[in-house]
Amino acid sequence: MKHVFHPLLLFFVCITISSSAQDSLQNPDFESPPAAINITSQVFLLTKANSIPGWSFNGTVWYLTSSANSSFKARDGHAVRLGENGRINQTLRGTADGYWDHILSFNLAALNEGCAADSPAAVNVSVLETWKVIFLGRNLSRDMWERHAFYMGGWGRGDSVNLEIASVASTSGRNGSSCWPVVDAFTVKRNGMPRWYEGNMLANGGFEVGPAFLSNSSDGILLNDEPDRLVSPLQQWAVLGTIKYIDSKHYKVPQGKAAVELLSGAPSGIQVDLKLPTTFTSYTLNFTMGDANDSCVGDFIVYVQTGEDVHNFTMRSNGTGSASRHSVRFKAESSKETSVRFYSFNETRASDGVLCGPILDNIVLVGSYGERIELCSGVFIFSLFIALVMLVA
Repeated sequence: MKHVFHPLLLFFVCITISSSAQDSLQNPDFESPPAAINITSQVFLLTKANSIPGWSFNGTVWYLTSSANSSFKARDGHAVRLGENGRINQTLRGTADGYWDHILSFNLAALNEGCAADSPAAVNVSVLETWKVIFLGRNLSRDMWERHAFYMGGWGRGDSVNLEIASVASTSGRNGSSCWPVVDAFTVKRNGMPRWYEGNMLANGGFEVGPAFLSNSSDGILLNDEPDRLVSPLQQWAVLGTIKYIDSKHYKVPQGKAAVELLSGAPSGIQVDLKLPTTFTSYTLNFTMGDANDSCVGDFIVYVQTGEDVHNFTMRSNGTGSASRHSVRFKAESSKETSVRFYSFNETRASDGVLCGPILDNIVLVGSYGERIELCSGVFIFSLFIALVMLVA
C-alpha cells in the first residue's frame, strides 16, 4: 500500500480532529486477584480453578504480589509472570462506531536485578495474524520496568479479536529458565485515521497520535524497530532501532503533548517514505531538535536524510530542556519515493545511567514554487521594460 500526496492538500484545511479513546480491557493491571487464594502470598501458581478474572491462560503462569519483603516490586501491587509455555489471552470487541487503529501498551519487567542482568526477558505479543517479540532492554528506564507499545491493527464495532501474550524462552544466561518475563498494566488506545492539515504534507508531524501514556509512570514508552509505517504504534512513522515516546507532563516537549527521543542504536530514529508530486520545484523540511530536560548531557548529532542527501545537525545539551528550529531544502525525485529519515548513532546517558538522546518534534514538510515565481517575475519585468521602450519610441 502506497501513500500518495496530492498538491491540493496544501490548500484545504482538514477540520476533523483525529480522535482517540481508550478501549477497556478487563482487569488490565491484574489488581482483581484469582478466586480463593491467599492474597498475601507473594507467588501463586495459577490453576484452572484459580484463573485471573478477565483472562484465560495456558502453560505455567504465576500471579505475583509485591511487598516490602520481596525483591519484586510491581507498579500497582500485582503482576503476572509467564513461565515455560506460559501465555495469557483476552478477547476484545470493538465498541465504537467507525474504523479505529488500536495500540497496545504494557509494562515488561524481570523478576529481579539478577535476572535483568543475566538474561533478557521477552514476550511474544500477537493479535490476529500480527505478532512481535519484545525484549526487555537494559538501561532504558529508571528501574526494572519498561513500557512498550504494539500495533494491534484496525477494527470497528462488532469486530472481535484475541490478544495473546506468551513467554519467550531465554537461550542465554546462567539462570536459564528461572528468568521468565513479568507483565502488567495493559492499555489499549483507539486512534483515528491519519489526518493532514494545511501547511504540512506530513501526517502526525507533531507525534500527537501514538500509544497511551500511564498517568503514574514518568519513563515514557519504548517503541521498537518497525520498518513498516502502516503498522507502527507511532502513526505514519516507521521506527529504526529503539526510540522513546515521551509526554509533556514528565519531559520537556517543544510543542504539543508528545515528542520522540532517539536512544542509542545502529541507528535509532524515524522514517517515512513519500511519493511527492513534482509540481513543486522544491521542498522544505522544518523540525525542532532539543533535549527532554532529563539530565541528558552531551553532544547530540542528528542526521537528516531527504532522498539521497544527508545532512547532520549538532547541539551541545546541558540536559535542561533546550531546543532549536532547523530546516532542510531538497527536490523530489519523480521516478521513486523520497525517503525522509531522522536518525542518530550516538550513545548518551542521563545522570542515573539511563540511555537518552536528542528529541524531535514539530516536523513540517512544505512544497514551494519559488524558482518558478522568480522566473515569472523576471519575464514580467522584461515584458514591462519592452513595453515602456515601445511607448517612448
